[in-house]
Amino acid sequence: MTGIDSFIKKLETLDCGGLYGKDFFLTWEKSAAELDAVFTVAGALRCLRENNIAARLFRGGLGVSVFRDNSTRTRFSFAGACNLLGLAVQDLDEGKAQIAHGETVRETANMVSFMAEVIGIRDDMYIGKGNAYMREVSRALEEGWREGILEQRPMVVNLQCDIDHPTQTMADMAHIISHFGGVEKLRGKKIAMTWAYSPSYGKPLSVPQGIIGLLTRFGMEVVLAHPEGYEVMSGVERIALENAAGSGGSFSRVPSMAAAFAGADIVYPKSWAPYGAMEKRTSLYERGDTEGIRALEKELLAQNGTHRDWECTEDMMKTTRNGEALYLHCLPADISGLSCKEGEVAAPVFDRWRASLYKQASYKPYIIAAMILLGKFKNPPEILARLAKRKKSRRWS
Repeated sequence: MTGIDSFIKKLETLDCGGLYGKDFFLTWEKSAAELDAVFTVAGALRCLRENNIAARLFRGGLGVSVFRDNSTRTRFSFAGACNLLGLAVQDLDEGKAQIAHGETVRETANMVSFMAEVIGIRDDMYIGKGNAYMREVSRALEEGWREGILEQRPMVVNLQCDIDHPTQTMADMAHIISHFGGVEKLRGKKIAMTWAYSPSYGKPLSVPQGIIGLLTRFGMEVVLAHPEGYEVMSGVERIALENAAGSGGSFSRVPSMAAAFAGADIVYPKSWAPYGAMEKRTSLYERGDTEGIRALEKELLAQNGTHRDWECTEDMMKTTRNGEALYLHCLPADISGLSCKEGEVAAPVFDRWRASLYKQASYKPYIIAAMILLGKFKNPPEILARLAKRKKSRRWS
């Protein structure tokens, strides 16, 4: 299998041992080689599946999913990734667990992990809470494993937190690499990560933050655009600047979608809530201030309404490089005239890029599976070679 051999040979050149036995929280905590290893293993796993070769590395065990926010793509991507590798999936429904009776994070983490190999967590709604919760779970697992309570130490995969959405942004990046024909061809490419109007409020900041935190590592010209008052975390902007300086790319912020789109090779128009408002909402929820939450929602919807012109239209797309910029969205998009009266993107633009968007989403199960494989197995090139040599059919031909 020439295809899989090329992935294995590349993986042998990458120093990715630091991923073994570790959790995956934020992309900027990983080295360039480690990120490249995730892309490479994801490509290898996709190649195996497309050639009807099973990649079931586990003969049992659980992948535990904890979704504290609604999800379609990421939920099924995590389940698909676990199944691809031979793990069964069990969703932790906190409403049905003893958490409702005061069970601690420390206790819950151990109780669900006796047979678990990986725990995927989405906790993106509250500033200062999601990533912190994941790390608390991680500490509890480490403690349980070192004390001999757990036979194996499950790894934690960030399926979206308040800071980053690594499985999404790395799937986005895998799609970009495929679209342009290789990571080496991305240097100097301009991507416009822009806010866009939505008739709803409270969308997480983790996608725009994840994009500027990841794509600045590839020598790209990354431009962030949003109306005044819709700032992201300043700490993530600092990371983007540092990344750009190290990769030979650039990171800048502009005050309009038009400025960001001008000459762009890639556009990513998506709504998000202002960082300050998300902080305020977190404080209101902690105090149980229902009236305050309703008032904030009304205020933010009104604020959004003053920026209805932040829409990805056909005319806006014509201003990109040769009028052919790659359109990205993490989905679901607010589609003007289809899913809402006015939204993030005009229906003709979305429809033209629909197949590409679905392809973009299709990379996520492989990215998650690659994170799990690299976190749980010491010698990934050897593992992939054995799978390819075994050639055990995934299904009857």
